[in-house]
Amino acid sequence: MSAQEERNALTSPTALYDHALHLLRESADGAPPRRGYSLPREAATGEDPPSWEAAKNAIQEVLSPLPDNPETLRRRFERHGIRNRHSHLIESTVADLPLPPEQLGAARCLGRQLTRTGTTGAAVTAGIALLVRLGEPEDVPYLSALGLFRELTRSAVGALDNLDRQSAAVVWLAVYSRRDELRPLVSALWTGNRQAIRAELVASPASARFIGSAMARRIAEASRLPDLLDHHCSDTDLLARAGRLLVRMGRSQDDPTDLLAYSDAPRVYDSVVTRAGLLPPTLDNAAGLLSLALDLDSGIGVLLDWPPGRRAALLESLRKLLAEPRWAVVSATAGEAEQRLRADWIRRTGRQPFKRPATSGRLRIEVVVGDPADREPVETRILIDGRPLVPAVFGHGPAHSPEYLLDDGRLRAGAESREVQLAEAYCTEGCCGALYATIRRDGNHVVWENWRRPQTMPGSRETAPELPAYRFDASAYDTEIARAETDRSWSWPARTTARLIKAGLIDNPDLLTRWDARRGWISTGFEDPNTTVVTFCYVPGPASERPEQPDSFLQFRWDIQDDGTPPETQAAAALRRLAEEDPKSYGQVCGGSRERAEELGFPWPASS
Repeated sequence: MSAQEERNALTSPTALYDHALHLLRESADGAPPRRGYSLPREAATGEDPPSWEAAKNAIQEVLSPLPDNPETLRRRFERHGIRNRHSHLIESTVADLPLPPEQLGAARCLGRQLTRTGTTGAAVTAGIALLVRLGEPEDVPYLSALGLFRELTRSAVGALDNLDRQSAAVVWLAVYSRRDELRPLVSALWTGNRQAIRAELVASPASARFIGSAMARRIAEASRLPDLLDHHCSDTDLLARAGRLLVRMGRSQDDPTDLLAYSDAPRVYDSVVTRAGLLPPTLDNAAGLLSLALDLDSGIGVLLDWPPGRRAALLESLRKLLAEPRWAVVSATAGEAEQRLRADWIRRTGRQPFKRPATSGRLRIEVVVGDPADREPVETRILIDGRPLVPAVFGHGPAHSPEYLLDDGRLRAGAESREVQLAEAYCTEGCCGALYATIRRDGNHVVWENWRRPQTMPGSRETAPELPAYRFDASAYDTEIARAETDRSWSWPARTTARLIKAGLIDNPDLLTRWDARRGWISTGFEDPNTTVVTFCYVPGPASERPEQPDSFLQFRWDIQDDGTPPETQAAAALRRLAEEDPKSYGQVCGGSRERAEELGFPWPASS
């Protein structure tokens, strides 16, 4: 907390709204600082805070029925020990309060009084939560100011999202965009200088390292991107940046609800694609347009609310443009290593979003490799009746890789039914869950049923509806799965080398077990896709003359740089070396127990 915030905290009681305005007036450039402001420190009471369960019960008692005025609510909160730390419980309780029609006016009035005059975080949180349900446009300035307190940002933005998406996005960016490189854009958005917004938007960084899906959506909303594009019809820099923001919103490894929640997405797609012919034919622009095509063909963009035939028309427009000679030669002029990666990706992937489905039937499998500059995962997109399944019903992460779903035959329908994990949350299943389906053969049909997924929809408190059983013609299903399993057109040499090494180790597990090792993750490097990465775990066995400690293993990593020879040759050489040389002599420790590594004489990685 700054010295000024400390002084203000001592002059209570001051309405938090007035406090926010005071802090803004003291700002040198009229914009809030990065990460916003902190609520004034609460005075110590000397009493132990109530337990979570006690606080939950107390909040329900305090709010049922709603008090008539803010002072009554403040006294009740104080009596029960309800403080700023209980904001989540306050929000959820208010969200679930039954509000009969005859009480809506009084509840709205109470919410407004609390947001305008409330002096504690708990009271103001209750007011904001009421305005999430009952707010009107006149509440926007108050919610915007209160949202600058980082403890209130999430709830204030939730209320603003229902009233004014632009204001919600500006507040969100003011508090959550913590990269220095984005601050000039945020300042321009806060002050509302349209000319400065355009200049700073074009100048701001566009890489995935700086801008994820949520950041991209909020920038588009805050800048009123469709209006900006219409006002600067021939501005190719702005056009390219708008396309990049769409690509960021459509990233499968981020939250798909960002693109789906962006109501202007079809309009921006339309502007970018129909004017794409104005763009100079650069590698970056070619990669951006191809990424948009992949999204419109099999990604999250399919799920947007499109007028009939419009999405197909945009895809056809992109197909014709990228087939023009001036665009077709772009990938042949790449020089640096990073450029060559993207050029190779464009050559491999360029026709994928524009070809007709290889087989007829309800099921379609597309293995999609994203722009290597964005370090996108390779995902197995599953489309049912033309719609991508995973972002539509799960939305917490992309579908699994082809190595997991296709190479190991998990999508095949056998005589026995089996449960298959189709996707896992990017934060792990233990955090936000996974998507499972049971696949079984039923006569002339294959059935996907008995779905398991998180109980609520992504980005929402709404209960996820039950998913239906999907039935596929068995012959068409088998044909599509076989095609997808054998189609390697998406792969590149290092990835193929990794697949062949993995297959060799599955066929000959003794290649590793002879060295007291077991196979781990085998794929391509995240930072360098042209590197094949082989990992294995090591637990000393009886032959090592070291005591066996199964719970204290070491993980090793062996990097194999693509040398330009065929993947079959590189994989055979790697398997031969594993047969002849202990891989611990050329692999590097990358995980496990540091103490065990030191005991066994292996250097621990410096970065760990």
